[in-house]
Amino acid sequence: MTDNAPRRPSVLAVWLIIAGIIGWYAAFSLTMDRFTLLGDPTASASCDINILVQCSANLTSAQGSVFGFPNPIVGLAAWIAPVVVGFALLAGARFARWFWVAFWAGMLFAFGFVCWLISQSIFVLGTLCPWCMVTWSVVIPSFYAVTLHLLRTGVVPVGERGREIADRLMAWVPLMALASYVVIAVLAQVRLDVLASFA
Repeated sequence: MTDNAPRRPSVLAVWLIIAGIIGWYAAFSLTMDRFTLLGDPTASASCDINILVQCSANLTSAQGSVFGFPNPIVGLAAWIAPVVVGFALLAGARFARWFWVAFWAGMLFAFGFVCWLISQSIFVLGTLCPWCMVTWSVVIPSFYAVTLHLLRTGVVPVGERGREIADRLMAWVPLMALASYVVIAVLAQVRLDVLASFA
């Protein structure tokens, strides 16, 4: 079964390309910083600002290598997918249901992994990694947008009413993402007193 969208999802496609490029660059930057730290454990990562806002602590922690190798390597490989899908959609591609489900599963994994990393950064490591936060900022709206697209196009069978609601909610993805950022910022401020670190 193919995507039943009545129009080409150009806005979604452009966003996936932008998000993929931003996410890939963040992963690349983190990977380069990890190489620097491997070569010189006393060195500082390029995004180390102070004891609270830094990348080094996150990169060298157990949470920074969940799968036995640095997490940014996952990003280097995974962020290619949204870019390819975005360009394919702009070119008029119509994907089978299984493809969309597989792509959404990847987005769900990314969203869940990011939520876990956010909790680890705020509540366990007590640091905020700038490049990690860049990754968070593009994963969250990408997950929302892809999920709603699958609902509105009938890839996920929710009925006509559900498809209409999902279609209307697409315009609210930026606000949904902003609300998510606010929740993260509040948690970070309450737990870590981020503002005081810049005073």
